[in-house]
Amino acid sequence: MNKQSGIHYLHEHKGPGATVKVPQEVARIRDTVVAGLGDLLQGAFDAVDDSLFELANNARSNNEQNRYFEAMREIRIKRKGVEKHFQSAVAKLFGQPPRSSDISNTDQNARQTADSLSLVHNDELEEQVALNAMVSKARAYFQGPLIQLQTRFSVIYPDANETDPVNPMAPEHLCGAFIEAAQALEIQIRERLIVLKQFDRYVVSNLGMLLDEANRILVQAGVIPNFRYHGKTGDQVRAKEPESNPEPKTSTEAHRQPAQAESPRDEAFFGQIRQLLAQQRAGGVGSQGPRSADPSLHVIGGAELFQLLTALPPQQPQQLDGNLSAGEPLVVDLQSLIEQLLGKAQPVDGKKPALNEMDEDLINLVSMLFEFILDDYNLSAPIQVLISRLQIPILKVVIKDRSFFSKATHPARKLLNALARAGIGWSDADEKTRDKLYEQIHTIVVRILNEFDGDIALFERLGEEFDQFLSRENRKATLVEQRTRESERGRIKSQKAQETVDQLLQDRLSKHRVPVAIQDILLQGWSRVMFLAYLRNDVEHRWNQAVRVVDDLIWCLHPHIEDQERDQWVRVVPGLLKSLRAGLEEVSYNSTKLDEMMSEFKHELTEAFRAHAFTEAKEMPGEPESQDEASIAQEAADKNQQELEDAAIAEFVAQVDAIEVGNWVEFNLVNGASFRCKLSAVIEEANCFVFVNRMGLKVIEKTRTELAHEMRRGRLTTLEHGALMDRALDAVMGSLRRNTG
Repeated sequence: MNKQSGIHYLHEHKGPGATVKVPQEVARIRDTVVAGLGDLLQGAFDAVDDSLFELANNARSNNEQNRYFEAMREIRIKRKGVEKHFQSAVAKLFGQPPRSSDISNTDQNARQTADSLSLVHNDELEEQVALNAMVSKARAYFQGPLIQLQTRFSVIYPDANETDPVNPMAPEHLCGAFIEAAQALEIQIRERLIVLKQFDRYVVSNLGMLLDEANRILVQAGVIPNFRYHGKTGDQVRAKEPESNPEPKTSTEAHRQPAQAESPRDEAFFGQIRQLLAQQRAGGVGSQGPRSADPSLHVIGGAELFQLLTALPPQQPQQLDGNLSAGEPLVVDLQSLIEQLLGKAQPVDGKKPALNEMDEDLINLVSMLFEFILDDYNLSAPIQVLISRLQIPILKVVIKDRSFFSKATHPARKLLNALARAGIGWSDADEKTRDKLYEQIHTIVVRILNEFDGDIALFERLGEEFDQFLSRENRKATLVEQRTRESERGRIKSQKAQETVDQLLQDRLSKHRVPVAIQDILLQGWSRVMFLAYLRNDVEHRWNQAVRVVDDLIWCLHPHIEDQERDQWVRVVPGLLKSLRAGLEEVSYNSTKLDEMMSEFKHELTEAFRAHAFTEAKEMPGEPESQDEASIAQEAADKNQQELEDAAIAEFVAQVDAIEVGNWVEFNLVNGASFRCKLSAVIEEANCFVFVNRMGLKVIEKTRTELAHEMRRGRLTTLEHGALMDRALDAVMGSLRRNTG
């Protein structure tokens, strides 16, 4: 890793004081943090493994698939070592934490320009961008707890003070510890970025609980217990910053409200997007300079652009009181729409209205997001159409608050994710007019179209109302699904038990001659004993014993001439009779005639024991008739066909096994219809998968092999159930990187 990334390796800070004994409260924090980060890192590596496996399954070529599998193997082999190295490196941070000068260097490096980054190798550039964004996001998001910790740690460590503070839990130091540990992974940049992404998602994003716990421990120890911190507003921060850009501000920038001032995390994330968009606009060379420098243009944006959009009439006013999901998704060409609005705007001082580049980038980004949404197969058709109506409201949102892109908890972003997730189980055949969930989502879209005036709180209110509604609906659906699952599990297991018992008895009786009376006992009575033994085998372990009774009974019914066999017969029969009676009594089989049946059974056994002179033909099972050549050839052909079939579906069986309980899938029928359902249970005893609908009711059940065949024919598709906007942003960022790379 190039040091331009702002991440510093721990060996740079090692010195004679690295083994200095730390105070008791710091040691307690160290142990808590090391253990907590170790647990979080395990979750991150598990997510990396899942991501690589999914990528390998969806690979377009064998080489690409092998690459992902090799990366999985490399990470699985070395992950324990990386985890141990990471925890050890974090522990060393508390022995001699890096000085504040390192933090200053990190700040300076984090603000490096695109020109300096362009000198770095492409792979290192991508990794640096990811790391800088990760650190900036964490420092901005956990600003309060980090400042408190830094102040308290600076009191505890003897060489630290207000002018030269220390904080061993600063995000840049923890990320540096991970980067140092991850150097052992010999993987390519694409896989390394996946590792960093999951580290950010599972470790860095969850630092808050560890920071709070560290502050709590220090407060209990009496270290500045009454700390008070008041964050600076955007205007205060800008007032203290030097004027690095003498370029005059446009009127729209001057009118931006302080409430919408973005945090450093938001600026860092949006800055990455703008850099990629600028490279794409100029063919990778860079932007052509700010439009505000052109004296013939009146650059508008922000509040003015928002007012222009607000003045727009509804796109389809006739549908606002009807069914918004009717027809195809609504595609709005935002660029053309804005150009029309600017064309109608009155010139100011003879200057032609034009967008500033920042708002133009916002428009481009929103357009790309909705292009992904409208092409997303995972969205059900009604939801896709409804969300397509929200392009202009979402554009208004991002003009007001760009944290929509970087903050997963943004009210508008959360609401869109919730709508998509709730409607994933819809099918075109659903009766929407009587569906409460559809009615609720439809109402939310109408309210956004009619009521949104720039107040983001509307999305928060609608999100809370929708969460409450979903909580009630999911509670009912969960109860129904639980009953369905338990019922199906019992039914399928019983069916499997009966099939197993019937097959075993038929197999045994087809190979041996057994008196009719004994056959009735086995088929009508002992089969019940075997059935119960199979169902209770997990607890009572009596299945093998029940099968052994059948085998011993058939063996004893046939004559035996050798003395050794006859001695064994004498030893087996008493226990056999006892087990047979006990089992038949347990299932209450023909209790009025049980004594008579047992007497007849003893008689048959005695007759078999006395039969010394039976011919060999009668003693032994009949020889099977010889098969003709045609029959043998047919069996060989069937076997060969089965082997080819098994090989053809092998890869699809692996994909079927990757479907987890709770995942949604879509089945496509031969007649062109389709339906969506959720995997509710996998019953291993019967090799059976049970699927339910949104209401928790059973829709279909299929075996693993049947599902593999459906997938092979293209009739089964797994649906992505992750957050819609997260997937859309990932897709857009990936597309931008490919286009500029």
